[in-house]
Amino acid sequence: MSLVERLENDLKDAMRNHDKDTLATLRLVKGAIQLEKINNKKEVNDELVIDVITKQIKTRNESIREFEKGNRQDLVDQTKKEIALLEPYLPAQLSDEEIVKIIDEVFAKVKPSGAKDMGQVMREITPLVKGKADMGKVSSLIKERLN
Repeated sequence: MSLVERLENDLKDAMRNHDKDTLATLRLVKGAIQLEKINNKKEVNDELVIDVITKQIKTRNESIREFEKGNRQDLVDQTKKEIALLEPYLPAQLSDEEIVKIIDEVFAKVKPSGAKDMGQVMREITPLVKGKADMGKVSSLIKERLN
């Protein structure tokens, strides 16, 4: 079953079970997928769904930091629930060791000489880790290694 079908089925189940939190979260994701489809004229497939869910989780993590600054624990808890609902749709996340191993392989292939080769390294590594790791973390590990 594709992620699109799974998302649709989970949305229907949430409607049947009157699960308002799940329903609201999945509707937001479905809307974001449709918006991405229309704005970028992309076909709705698993890759698009993973991209959109990754962006949604990233946005929610940023919101959690802001809610914590404002001492809004109720909003922090709600946002964490939403993230927990979205994470099962993503592929298994790579461990730090796996990310470092992939970076080592790319460095062996590209042989960067300094920070000016960051773009070339990222071009090689992005397809290998996209959706499976936080790209901010990957980028910081690469920068650290280049310096």
